[in-house]
Amino acid sequence: MGILGLDVGTTGCKATVFDYQGNIKSSAYREYDVITPKPGWQELNPEKVWGSVKWVIKRSVQEYAGEEIKAISISSFGEAATPVDRDGNILYNSILYIDPRGEQEIGIIHEKLGNDRVLEITGSSIHPMYTLGKIVWIKENLPEIYKKTWKFLLYGDFIMYKLGAQPSIDYSLAARTMAFDITQKQWSDEILDCVGVEQDKFSFPVQGGSIIGQISKNIAYELGLPKGVLLVAGGHDQPCAALGAGITESRKAVDGMGTVECITPAFDKPVLSPEMVKYNFACVPHLKKDMYVTYAFNFTSGSLLKWYRDTFAFEEKRIAQQKRVDVYDLIIKNAKKEPSDIFILPHFSGAATPYMDTDSKGAMVGLSLDTDKSEIIKAVLEATNYEMMVNIECLERAGIYIDELRAVGGGAKSDYWLQLKADMTGKKIVSLNVAEAGTLGVAMLAGTASGAYKSVDQAASRLIRVKKEYYPDPKLTNIYAQKFLDYKKIYPAVKSIYK
Repeated sequence: MGILGLDVGTTGCKATVFDYQGNIKSSAYREYDVITPKPGWQELNPEKVWGSVKWVIKRSVQEYAGEEIKAISISSFGEAATPVDRDGNILYNSILYIDPRGEQEIGIIHEKLGNDRVLEITGSSIHPMYTLGKIVWIKENLPEIYKKTWKFLLYGDFIMYKLGAQPSIDYSLAARTMAFDITQKQWSDEILDCVGVEQDKFSFPVQGGSIIGQISKNIAYELGLPKGVLLVAGGHDQPCAALGAGITESRKAVDGMGTVECITPAFDKPVLSPEMVKYNFACVPHLKKDMYVTYAFNFTSGSLLKWYRDTFAFEEKRIAQQKRVDVYDLIIKNAKKEPSDIFILPHFSGAATPYMDTDSKGAMVGLSLDTDKSEIIKAVLEATNYEMMVNIECLERAGIYIDELRAVGGGAKSDYWLQLKADMTGKKIVSLNVAEAGTLGVAMLAGTASGAYKSVDQAASRLIRVKKEYYPDPKLTNIYAQKFLDYKKIYPAVKSIYK
Protein backbone atom coordinates (compact mmCIF):
# COMPACT_ATOMS: atom_id res chain seq x y z
CA MET A 1 0.00 0.00 0.00
CA GLY A 2 1.05 3.61 -0.51
CA ILE A 3 1.24 6.66 1.77
CA LEU A 4 1.40 10.20 0.45
CA GLY A 5 3.39 12.75 2.44
CA LEU A 6 3.05 16.47 1.71
CA ASP A 7 5.61 19.10 2.62
CA VAL A 8 4.40 22.70 2.28
CA GLY A 9 7.11 25.32 2.66
CA THR A 10 7.41 29.08 2.29
CA THR A 11 8.64 28.94 -1.32
CA GLY A 12 7.49 25.54 -2.60
CA CYS A 13 5.70 22.27 -1.91
CA LYS A 14 6.50 18.61 -2.44
CA ALA A 15 4.44 15.42 -2.58
CA THR A 16 6.21 12.11 -1.93
CA VAL A 17 4.66 8.64 -2.16
CA PHE A 18 6.17 5.99 0.13
CA ASP A 19 5.49 2.28 0.39
CA TYR A 20 5.04 0.73 3.86
CA GLN A 21 8.77 -0.09 3.95
CA GLY A 22 9.59 3.63 3.73
CA ASN A 23 10.87 3.51 0.14
CA ILE A 24 10.22 6.59 -2.00
CA LYS A 25 8.17 5.47 -5.01
CA SER A 26 7.48 8.85 -6.63
CA SER A 27 7.90 12.54 -5.90
CA ALA A 28 7.03 15.97 -7.34
CA TYR A 29 7.95 19.52 -6.39
CA ARG A 30 6.68 22.96 -7.38
CA GLU A 31 7.70 26.48 -6.40
CA TYR A 32 5.62 29.59 -5.78
CA ASP A 33 6.53 33.20 -5.13
CA VAL A 34 6.43 35.31 -1.99
CA ILE A 35 4.45 38.51 -2.63
CA THR A 36 5.58 41.95 -1.43
CA PRO A 37 2.57 44.28 -1.93
CA LYS A 38 4.28 47.03 0.11
CA PRO A 39 7.89 47.51 1.24
CA GLY A 40 8.56 45.06 4.07
CA TRP A 41 5.28 43.16 3.66
CA GLN A 42 5.65 39.44 2.91
CA GLU A 43 2.66 37.34 1.84
CA LEU A 44 1.67 34.12 0.12
CA ASN A 45 -1.28 33.73 -2.22
CA PRO A 46 -3.16 30.70 -0.76
CA GLU A 47 -4.83 29.95 -4.09
CA LYS A 48 -1.43 29.57 -5.75
CA VAL A 49 -0.20 27.36 -2.92
CA TRP A 50 -3.32 25.19 -3.16
CA GLY A 51 -2.94 24.99 -6.94
CA SER A 52 0.69 23.93 -6.53
CA VAL A 53 -0.23 21.31 -3.92
CA LYS A 54 -2.82 19.83 -6.26
CA TRP A 55 -0.26 19.77 -9.07
CA VAL A 56 2.40 17.91 -7.04
CA ILE A 57 -0.14 15.41 -5.71
CA LYS A 58 -1.46 14.68 -9.19
CA ARG A 59 2.06 14.37 -10.67
CA SER A 60 3.33 12.07 -7.92
CA VAL A 61 0.21 9.89 -8.19
CA GLN A 62 0.64 9.64 -11.97
CA GLU A 63 4.25 8.48 -11.53
CA TYR A 64 3.38 6.00 -8.79
CA ALA A 65 2.96 2.42 -9.99
CA GLY A 66 2.33 0.63 -6.70
CA GLU A 67 -0.76 -0.42 -4.78
CA GLU A 68 -3.39 2.17 -4.00
CA ILE A 69 -2.67 5.08 -1.68
CA LYS A 70 -4.35 4.66 1.69
CA ALA A 71 -3.59 7.88 3.56
CA ILE A 72 -2.28 11.45 3.25
CA SER A 73 -0.56 13.57 5.89
CA ILE A 74 1.23 16.92 5.80
CA SER A 75 4.29 18.73 7.13
CA SER A 76 4.08 22.50 6.87
CA PHE A 77 5.85 25.67 7.88
CA GLY A 78 4.24 27.61 10.69
CA GLU A 79 2.67 30.93 11.66
CA ALA A 80 1.11 32.07 8.35
CA ALA A 81 -2.70 31.83 8.40
CA THR A 82 -5.35 32.14 5.70
CA PRO A 83 -8.72 33.73 6.56
CA VAL A 84 -11.64 31.88 4.96
CA ASP A 85 -15.40 32.40 5.13
CA ARG A 86 -18.00 29.71 5.85
CA ASP A 87 -18.03 28.67 2.20
CA GLY A 88 -14.26 28.23 2.19
CA ASN A 89 -13.61 31.36 0.13
CA ILE A 90 -10.19 32.93 0.74
CA LEU A 91 -10.56 36.48 2.05
CA TYR A 92 -6.94 37.68 2.20
CA ASN A 93 -3.41 36.52 1.52
CA SER A 94 -1.41 34.74 4.25
CA ILE A 95 0.90 37.09 6.15
CA LEU A 96 4.31 35.44 6.63
CA TYR A 97 6.26 35.31 9.89
CA ILE A 98 8.95 37.65 8.48
CA ASP A 99 6.35 40.38 7.87
CA PRO A 100 6.55 43.18 10.49
CA ARG A 101 2.78 43.56 10.83
CA GLY A 102 1.54 42.68 14.29
CA GLU A 103 4.44 44.19 16.22
CA GLN A 104 2.41 47.11 17.60
CA GLU A 105 -0.74 45.04 18.01
CA ILE A 106 0.81 42.58 20.48
CA GLY A 107 1.86 45.40 22.83
CA ILE A 108 -1.31 44.85 24.86
CA ILE A 109 -0.16 41.29 25.63
CA HIS A 110 3.06 42.67 27.08
CA GLU A 111 1.06 45.12 29.21
CA LYS A 112 -1.68 42.78 30.46
CA LEU A 113 0.06 39.40 30.75
CA GLY A 114 3.81 39.83 30.40
CA ASN A 115 6.35 37.54 28.81
CA ASP A 116 6.70 35.09 31.71
CA ARG A 117 2.96 34.32 31.73
CA VAL A 118 2.83 33.91 27.96
CA LEU A 119 5.77 31.49 28.09
CA GLU A 120 4.06 29.52 30.85
CA ILE A 121 0.95 29.10 28.68
CA THR A 122 2.26 28.88 25.13
CA GLY A 123 5.86 27.72 25.50
CA SER A 124 6.96 30.77 23.49
CA SER A 125 8.08 34.30 24.24
CA ILE A 126 5.95 37.20 22.97
CA HIS A 127 6.96 37.92 19.37
CA PRO A 128 5.26 39.47 16.32
CA MET A 129 6.29 36.53 14.10
CA TYR A 130 3.46 34.40 15.49
CA THR A 131 -0.02 34.11 13.98
CA LEU A 132 -1.86 35.96 16.72
CA GLY A 133 -0.19 39.32 16.00
CA LYS A 134 -1.11 39.05 12.31
CA ILE A 135 -4.73 38.23 13.17
CA VAL A 136 -4.99 41.22 15.51
CA TRP A 137 -3.51 43.41 12.73
CA ILE A 138 -6.28 42.22 10.38
CA LYS A 139 -8.88 42.79 13.10
CA GLU A 140 -7.77 46.39 13.63
CA ASN A 141 -6.86 47.36 10.06
CA LEU A 142 -9.23 45.23 7.95
CA PRO A 143 -12.29 44.87 10.20
CA GLU A 144 -14.63 43.79 7.39
CA ILE A 145 -12.37 40.87 6.50
CA TYR A 146 -12.10 39.91 10.17
CA LYS A 147 -15.91 39.93 10.54
CA LYS A 148 -16.35 37.72 7.47
CA THR A 149 -13.67 35.28 8.62
CA TRP A 150 -15.00 31.90 9.75
CA LYS A 151 -11.57 30.36 10.38
CA PHE A 152 -7.94 31.43 10.29
CA LEU A 153 -6.29 28.31 8.85
CA LEU A 154 -2.56 27.64 9.04
CA TYR A 155 -1.22 25.79 6.02
CA GLY A 156 -1.44 22.31 7.54
CA ASP A 157 -5.13 22.68 8.34
CA PHE A 158 -5.81 24.81 5.23
CA ILE A 159 -4.59 22.12 2.82
CA MET A 160 -6.35 19.33 4.71
CA TYR A 161 -9.56 21.38 4.73
CA LYS A 162 -9.30 21.85 0.96
CA LEU A 163 -8.79 18.09 0.58
CA GLY A 164 -11.97 17.40 2.51
CA ALA A 165 -11.25 17.39 6.26
CA GLN A 166 -13.02 19.41 8.91
CA PRO A 167 -10.84 22.30 10.17
CA SER A 168 -8.35 20.53 12.46
CA ILE A 169 -4.88 21.58 13.56
CA ASP A 170 -2.28 19.44 15.29
CA TYR A 171 -0.75 20.59 18.57
CA SER A 172 2.72 21.33 17.16
CA LEU A 173 1.36 23.68 14.48
CA ALA A 174 -1.12 25.27 16.90
CA ALA A 175 1.86 26.10 19.13
CA ARG A 176 3.15 28.44 16.38
CA THR A 177 0.19 30.80 16.87
CA MET A 178 1.09 32.13 20.37
CA ALA A 179 -2.52 31.42 21.31
CA PHE A 180 -2.30 27.73 22.29
CA ASP A 181 -1.92 26.25 25.77
CA ILE A 182 0.77 23.61 25.29
CA THR A 183 0.13 21.75 28.55
CA GLN A 184 -3.69 21.75 28.45
CA LYS A 185 -3.59 21.16 24.65
CA GLN A 186 -6.31 23.72 23.95
CA TRP A 187 -6.70 27.33 22.82
CA SER A 188 -5.95 29.77 25.62
CA ASP A 189 -8.95 31.90 26.60
CA GLU A 190 -6.65 34.04 28.76
CA ILE A 191 -4.52 35.10 25.78
CA LEU A 192 -7.36 35.33 23.25
CA ASP A 193 -9.51 37.41 25.62
CA CYS A 194 -6.54 39.74 26.06
CA VAL A 195 -6.63 40.70 22.37
CA GLY A 196 -10.35 40.16 21.71
CA VAL A 197 -10.03 37.23 19.29
CA GLU A 198 -12.69 34.51 19.39
CA GLN A 199 -11.54 30.94 20.00
CA ASP A 200 -13.86 29.53 17.33
CA LYS A 201 -11.92 31.36 14.63
CA PHE A 202 -9.26 28.65 14.94
CA SER A 203 -9.38 25.00 13.90
CA PHE A 204 -10.06 22.26 16.44
CA PRO A 205 -6.75 21.08 17.98
CA VAL A 206 -5.83 17.38 17.70
CA GLN A 207 -2.84 15.14 18.32
CA GLY A 208 -0.66 14.72 15.23
CA GLY A 209 -1.45 11.38 13.61
CA SER A 210 -5.21 11.64 14.26
CA ILE A 211 -7.57 10.75 11.42
CA ILE A 212 -9.44 13.97 10.60
CA GLY A 213 -11.49 12.89 7.58
CA GLN A 214 -11.46 11.34 4.13
CA ILE A 215 -10.61 12.95 0.84
CA SER A 216 -13.64 14.47 -0.91
CA LYS A 217 -14.89 12.55 -3.93
CA ASN A 218 -14.46 15.50 -6.29
CA ILE A 219 -10.89 16.18 -5.20
CA ALA A 220 -10.03 12.47 -5.35
CA TYR A 221 -11.31 12.31 -8.92
CA GLU A 222 -9.45 15.50 -9.91
CA LEU A 223 -6.14 14.28 -8.48
CA GLY A 224 -6.38 10.65 -9.59
CA LEU A 225 -6.69 9.26 -6.06
CA PRO A 226 -8.97 6.42 -4.94
CA LYS A 227 -12.09 7.08 -2.87
CA GLY A 228 -11.79 6.94 0.89
CA VAL A 229 -8.16 8.03 1.25
CA LEU A 230 -7.66 8.88 4.93
CA LEU A 231 -6.65 12.41 5.84
CA VAL A 232 -4.28 12.34 8.82
CA ALA A 233 -3.19 15.34 10.87
CA GLY A 234 0.51 16.03 10.34
CA GLY A 235 2.53 18.73 12.03
CA HIS A 236 4.92 21.64 11.99
CA ASP A 237 7.91 20.91 9.76
CA GLN A 238 10.59 20.62 12.46
CA PRO A 239 8.76 18.06 14.68
CA CYS A 240 7.96 16.15 11.47
CA ALA A 241 11.68 16.05 10.64
CA ALA A 242 12.44 14.95 14.20
CA LEU A 243 9.95 12.10 13.95
CA GLY A 244 11.28 11.15 10.50
CA ALA A 245 14.76 10.88 12.00
CA GLY A 246 13.51 8.60 14.78
CA ILE A 247 13.64 11.17 17.59
CA THR A 248 11.09 9.43 19.82
CA GLU A 249 12.97 9.50 23.12
CA SER A 250 14.72 12.11 25.24
CA ARG A 251 18.44 13.01 24.99
CA LYS A 252 18.35 12.61 21.21
CA ALA A 253 17.96 15.32 18.59
CA VAL A 254 17.79 15.69 14.84
CA ASP A 255 20.30 18.08 13.28
CA GLY A 256 18.89 19.41 10.02
CA MET A 257 21.97 20.55 8.09
CA GLY A 258 20.46 22.58 5.29
CA THR A 259 20.61 26.22 4.23
CA VAL A 260 19.56 26.89 7.81
CA GLU A 261 20.73 24.45 10.47
CA CYS A 262 18.21 23.43 13.13
CA ILE A 263 18.70 21.11 16.10
CA THR A 264 15.40 19.69 17.38
CA PRO A 265 15.73 17.71 20.63
CA ALA A 266 12.88 15.77 22.25
CA PHE A 267 12.04 15.61 25.96
CA ASP A 268 9.41 13.99 28.18
CA LYS A 269 7.76 17.00 29.82
CA PRO A 270 7.37 20.74 29.16
CA VAL A 271 10.51 22.77 29.89
CA LEU A 272 9.47 26.32 30.76
CA SER A 273 12.52 27.52 32.68
CA PRO A 274 13.66 31.17 32.74
CA GLU A 275 16.57 30.10 30.53
CA MET A 276 14.11 29.15 27.78
CA VAL A 277 13.09 32.82 27.65
CA LYS A 278 16.65 34.07 27.97
CA TYR A 279 17.85 31.96 25.05
CA ASN A 280 14.73 32.34 22.87
CA PHE A 281 13.83 28.63 22.85
CA ALA A 282 10.21 27.61 22.32
CA CYS A 283 8.61 24.57 23.95
CA VAL A 284 6.41 22.75 21.43
CA PRO A 285 4.31 19.54 21.60
CA HIS A 286 6.00 16.72 19.68
CA LEU A 287 4.20 14.48 17.20
CA LYS A 288 4.81 11.58 19.56
CA LYS A 289 2.11 11.84 22.20
CA ASP A 290 3.11 13.40 25.54
CA MET A 291 6.56 14.48 24.34
CA TYR A 292 7.88 17.96 23.54
CA VAL A 293 10.57 19.49 21.33
CA THR A 294 12.37 22.78 20.97
CA TYR A 295 14.25 24.47 18.13
CA ALA A 296 17.85 25.70 18.22
CA PHE A 297 18.93 27.11 14.88
CA ASN A 298 21.47 29.06 12.85
CA PHE A 299 20.29 31.14 9.87
CA THR A 300 23.59 30.77 7.96
CA SER A 301 24.78 27.17 7.76
CA GLY A 302 24.81 25.52 4.33
CA SER A 303 24.34 29.00 2.90
CA LEU A 304 27.75 29.96 4.36
CA LEU A 305 29.41 27.20 2.34
CA LYS A 306 27.43 28.35 -0.70
CA TRP A 307 28.71 31.90 -0.10
CA TYR A 308 32.28 30.56 -0.10
CA ARG A 309 31.59 28.61 -3.30
CA ASP A 310 30.18 31.64 -5.12
CA THR A 311 32.81 34.07 -3.82
CA PHE A 312 36.08 32.11 -3.83
CA ALA A 313 35.70 28.67 -5.44
CA PHE A 314 35.95 29.58 -9.14
CA GLU A 315 38.66 26.98 -9.81
CA GLU A 316 36.76 24.27 -7.92
CA LYS A 317 33.61 25.03 -9.91
CA ARG A 318 35.54 24.72 -13.17
CA ILE A 319 37.07 21.38 -12.18
CA ALA A 320 33.75 20.06 -10.85
CA GLN A 321 32.06 20.90 -14.15
CA GLN A 322 34.82 19.20 -16.13
CA LYS A 323 34.85 16.05 -14.00
CA ARG A 324 31.09 16.10 -13.37
CA VAL A 325 31.47 15.85 -9.62
CA ASP A 326 29.91 17.77 -6.73
CA VAL A 327 31.71 21.08 -6.24
CA TYR A 328 31.08 20.93 -2.49
CA ASP A 329 32.98 17.63 -2.30
CA LEU A 330 35.96 19.31 -3.95
CA ILE A 331 35.79 22.31 -1.62
CA ILE A 332 35.59 20.23 1.55
CA LYS A 333 38.35 17.90 0.32
CA ASN A 334 40.69 20.92 0.27
CA ALA A 335 39.98 21.93 3.87
CA LYS A 336 42.92 22.18 6.23
CA LYS A 337 43.42 18.95 8.19
CA GLU A 338 44.28 20.62 11.52
CA PRO A 339 41.98 23.00 13.44
CA SER A 340 41.93 26.44 11.86
CA ASP A 341 43.68 29.40 13.48
CA ILE A 342 40.94 31.77 12.32
CA PHE A 343 37.32 32.16 13.37
CA ILE A 344 34.25 33.00 11.33
CA LEU A 345 31.13 34.36 13.00
CA PRO A 346 28.41 32.92 10.70
CA HIS A 347 25.88 35.71 11.20
CA PHE A 348 25.75 36.57 7.50
CA SER A 349 21.94 36.63 7.72
CA GLY A 350 21.72 37.80 11.32
CA ALA A 351 21.77 35.63 14.42
CA ALA A 352 19.13 33.05 15.31
CA THR A 353 18.99 31.29 18.70
CA PRO A 354 20.07 31.95 21.33
CA TYR A 355 20.43 35.66 20.40
CA MET A 356 17.63 36.30 17.87
CA ASP A 357 19.54 39.36 16.70
CA THR A 358 18.55 40.19 13.14
CA ASP A 359 21.07 43.07 13.06
CA SER A 360 24.09 40.91 13.91
CA LYS A 361 26.84 40.81 11.27
CA GLY A 362 29.24 38.10 10.15
CA ALA A 363 32.97 38.39 10.81
CA MET A 364 36.27 36.71 9.98
CA VAL A 365 38.89 37.00 12.73
CA GLY A 366 42.58 36.09 12.80
CA LEU A 367 43.58 36.56 9.16
CA SER A 368 47.24 36.93 8.21
CA LEU A 369 49.30 36.91 5.02
CA ASP A 370 49.82 33.20 5.65
CA THR A 371 46.07 32.46 5.55
CA ASP A 372 45.15 30.34 2.52
CA LYS A 373 41.95 28.90 1.09
CA SER A 374 42.31 25.60 2.94
CA GLU A 375 42.19 27.40 6.29
CA ILE A 376 39.21 29.52 5.30
CA ILE A 377 37.33 26.40 4.16
CA LYS A 378 38.06 24.74 7.48
CA ALA A 379 36.94 27.88 9.34
CA VAL A 380 33.66 27.91 7.38
CA LEU A 381 32.89 24.33 8.45
CA GLU A 382 34.00 25.00 12.02
CA ALA A 383 31.89 28.16 12.22
CA THR A 384 28.61 26.32 11.71
CA ASN A 385 29.58 23.81 14.39
CA TYR A 386 30.71 26.49 16.87
CA GLU A 387 27.36 28.24 16.48
CA MET A 388 25.47 25.04 17.24
CA MET A 389 27.81 24.40 20.20
CA VAL A 390 26.62 27.74 21.60
CA ASN A 391 23.05 26.48 21.23
CA ILE A 392 23.79 23.08 22.79
CA GLU A 393 25.42 24.81 25.78
CA CYS A 394 22.35 27.04 26.21
CA LEU A 395 19.98 24.07 25.87
CA GLU A 396 21.82 22.33 28.70
CA ARG A 397 21.55 25.45 30.86
CA ALA A 398 17.79 25.35 30.19
CA GLY A 399 17.63 21.70 31.29
CA ILE A 400 17.62 19.97 27.88
CA TYR A 401 20.44 17.48 27.31
CA ILE A 402 21.59 15.79 24.10
CA ASP A 403 23.74 12.65 23.86
CA GLU A 404 23.18 11.90 20.17
CA LEU A 405 22.65 14.08 17.10
CA ARG A 406 21.03 12.49 14.05
CA ALA A 407 22.14 14.43 10.99
CA VAL A 408 19.89 14.92 7.95
CA GLY A 409 19.90 17.35 5.03
CA GLY A 410 22.54 18.33 2.48
CA GLY A 411 25.38 18.74 4.98
CA ALA A 412 24.82 15.20 6.28
CA LYS A 413 26.17 13.81 3.00
CA SER A 414 29.71 14.83 4.00
CA ASP A 415 31.65 12.33 6.13
CA TYR A 416 34.25 15.01 6.81
CA TRP A 417 31.72 17.53 8.11
CA LEU A 418 30.01 14.96 10.34
CA GLN A 419 33.29 13.73 11.84
CA LEU A 420 34.28 17.34 12.45
CA LYS A 421 30.93 17.91 14.18
CA ALA A 422 31.57 14.92 16.46
CA ASP A 423 35.12 16.11 17.27
CA MET A 424 33.99 19.65 18.04
CA THR A 425 30.80 18.95 20.00
CA GLY A 426 32.03 15.83 21.78
CA LYS A 427 28.71 14.18 20.83
CA LYS A 428 27.94 11.00 18.94
CA ILE A 429 26.80 11.93 15.43
CA VAL A 430 24.66 9.55 13.38
CA SER A 431 23.84 9.62 9.68
CA LEU A 432 20.69 7.85 8.52
CA ASN A 433 19.26 6.10 5.49
CA VAL A 434 16.61 8.84 5.44
CA ALA A 435 16.52 11.05 2.33
CA GLU A 436 13.60 13.26 3.39
CA ALA A 437 13.05 13.25 7.14
CA GLY A 438 10.06 15.64 7.10
CA THR A 439 7.94 13.74 4.60
CA LEU A 440 9.00 10.39 6.10
CA GLY A 441 7.77 11.71 9.45
CA VAL A 442 4.28 12.40 8.12
CA ALA A 443 4.36 9.07 6.25
CA MET A 444 4.97 7.41 9.63
CA LEU A 445 1.94 9.24 11.04
CA ALA A 446 -0.24 8.30 8.06
CA GLY A 447 0.97 4.70 8.11
CA THR A 448 0.24 4.36 11.82
CA ALA A 449 -3.22 5.89 11.40
CA SER A 450 -4.03 3.53 8.52
CA GLY A 451 -2.93 0.44 10.45
CA ALA A 452 0.42 -0.31 8.80
CA TYR A 453 2.26 0.18 12.11
CA LYS A 454 1.09 -0.22 15.70
CA SER A 455 2.78 3.00 16.80
CA VAL A 456 5.18 5.69 15.62
CA ASP A 457 7.89 3.90 17.61
CA GLN A 458 7.31 0.74 15.59
CA ALA A 459 7.27 2.80 12.39
CA ALA A 460 10.61 4.35 13.35
CA SER A 461 12.17 0.97 14.12
CA ARG A 462 11.03 -0.42 10.76
CA LEU A 463 11.76 2.53 8.50
CA ILE A 464 14.85 4.25 9.91
CA ARG A 465 18.28 2.68 9.69
CA VAL A 466 21.59 4.00 10.96
CA LYS A 467 23.94 4.56 8.03
CA LYS A 468 27.10 5.48 9.92
CA GLU A 469 28.16 6.56 13.40
CA TYR A 470 30.81 9.18 14.13
CA TYR A 471 32.56 9.33 17.50
CA PRO A 472 34.63 12.26 18.81
CA ASP A 473 38.42 12.17 19.00
CA PRO A 474 39.07 13.21 22.66
CA LYS A 475 42.27 15.08 21.74
CA LEU A 476 40.51 17.20 19.13
CA THR A 477 37.52 17.71 21.42
CA ASN A 478 39.82 19.19 24.08
CA ILE A 479 41.48 21.48 21.53
CA TYR A 480 38.13 22.72 20.26
CA ALA A 481 36.82 23.19 23.82
CA GLN A 482 39.60 25.73 24.37
CA LYS A 483 39.02 27.42 21.03
CA PHE A 484 35.28 27.57 21.78
CA LEU A 485 36.01 29.85 24.75
CA ASP A 486 37.52 32.36 22.31
CA TYR A 487 34.75 31.90 19.76
CA LYS A 488 32.12 32.97 22.29
CA LYS A 489 33.88 36.33 22.71
CA ILE A 490 33.42 37.26 19.04
CA TYR A 491 29.65 37.96 18.94
CA PRO A 492 29.65 40.57 21.76
CA ALA A 493 32.77 42.18 20.26
CA VAL A 494 31.23 42.48 16.79
CA LYS A 495 27.92 43.62 18.28
CA SER A 496 29.72 46.47 20.05
CA ILE A 497 30.84 47.73 16.61
CA TYR A 498 27.53 47.28 14.76
CA LYS A 499 25.15 48.63 17.39
